[in-house]
Amino acid sequence: MNFSLVDIAYAQTSAPKGPSIFETLALPAAFLAIMYFMILRPQQKRAREHSQMLTGLKVGDEVITSGGIVGRVRSVADAFVTIESLSSTLKVMKANVIALTKAPEKVQVK
Repeated sequence: MNFSLVDIAYAQTSAPKGPSIFETLALPAAFLAIMYFMILRPQQKRAREHSQMLTGLKVGDEVITSGGIVGRVRSVADAFVTIESLSSTLKVMKANVIALTKAPEKVQVK
């Protein structure tokens, strides 16, 4: 077989190309989308619900602090909440209130 330089040059230009930019970025983009929908969105939703709960605190609500103390709100200030638990009164930061509890309903005996 007799190959000329022109035949060799054409053969070199038809070499397989690497992946396109779309193929290169598809996997990292899919990974970021999964991270956003599985981790970031639920975390933002919980943070938004917690801040709404803190702004809606009122006197008489029964709350649980991050330290596990259960008490009834006695007064609410900008950054602090005064909680009455049994016979003691505690002043805790508002951010440390993690949940509202539902006070047990009084059962009326017939």
